Amino acid sequence: MTNPSTQRHALVTGGCGFVGRHLVNALAERGDKVTVIDIGAKAFRPDVHFIDADIRNAKAVAAACAGVDVVYHNASVVHTKQNQQQTVWDINLKGSEHVLAGCREHHVPKLVYVSSASVVYDGGDIENGDESLPYPTTSQAPYADSKIAAEKLILHANGKDGLSTVSIRPHVVYGPGDSRFLPAVLARAEAGKLKFKVGKGDKLSDFTYVSNLVDALLSAADKLQPGSLIAGQAYFITNGEPNTFFGFANMILQELGYPPVTRSVPEWLAYAAATIAETIDTLKGGAIGVESGMTRFAVRYMCTHHYFSIDKARRDLGYVPKVSLREGITKTVASLDVSSQAA
Repeated sequence: MTNPSTQRHALVTGGCGFVGRHLVNALAERGDKVTVIDIGAKAFRPDVHFIDADIRNAKAVAAACAGVDVVYHNASVVHTKQNQQQTVWDINLKGSEHVLAGCREHHVPKLVYVSSASVVYDGGDIENGDESLPYPTTSQAPYADSKIAAEKLILHANGKDGLSTVSIRPHVVYGPGDSRFLPAVLARAEAGKLKFKVGKGDKLSDFTYVSNLVDALLSAADKLQPGSLIAGQAYFITNGEPNTFFGFANMILQELGYPPVTRSVPEWLAYAAATIAETIDTLKGGAIGVESGMTRFAVRYMCTHHYFSIDKARRDLGYVPKVSLREGITKTVASLDVSSQAA
């Protein structure tokens, strides 16, 4: 049993979402005291304190930081369409500003930021990219732009006001409870719309099983200290098993009994279709956080290499991806409601 006098107190922003839930469970199960702040927060375990608040609410965020030893800033909105820019920036950047202000006000010593590998994506190929890659000079999507700005802000805050910070950059996170990536793949498969690869389908991407990401986050928090090796640093976290996007999708479809995707459409045609889909969505007001894969950003992503070296994370964090790509897919599919699987 954990001694209350030595128990660590962690705050998880966005702790009711996909990654957040896995992180919260891991923290609570190892004996940490855990507080969650999330919009529309609903308690999913009795040993965790839940705060229903939006990270755009500066006062609520500051209050949640009181008495906390480490903040895992996980809350953000993934929105790769070229609309709803203000909302995306308010959540991803303004929310991060509020988290930093709360840490300073309440003298929180550690801040672990859940960033994204897309902060270095410039629209071209990235092959075994490492942390020396610069931020892009061209805009790719409001989501990527706002995550870049938030990461810069948080890493720049390292060493100031007694706060140590670190940024963790996962890529295409999947696993049980995923509410975005896998559901989009399955919805298209069930509707008979997942029939074509985009382009040649030979570009490699990285994928990250959710518990591997959680392991990296916990390790980063444990090793983060003033002046430590990882303070002020960013780390790519993936499974370290690059695959093509449709190779990965076909592994999921195979597990579910759907036919594989074998035919292709030209990149230019997919890009044109994505442009039309985004335009229609924008005219309707822009559905925030709803990702169907039909965005210009997603098409470019599928038609470029983007996989990353995890050597720095292995060296500095002791990171080892314990769950393989295939095992992660099997675990994910096993967690699905059987009613969603193919007959």
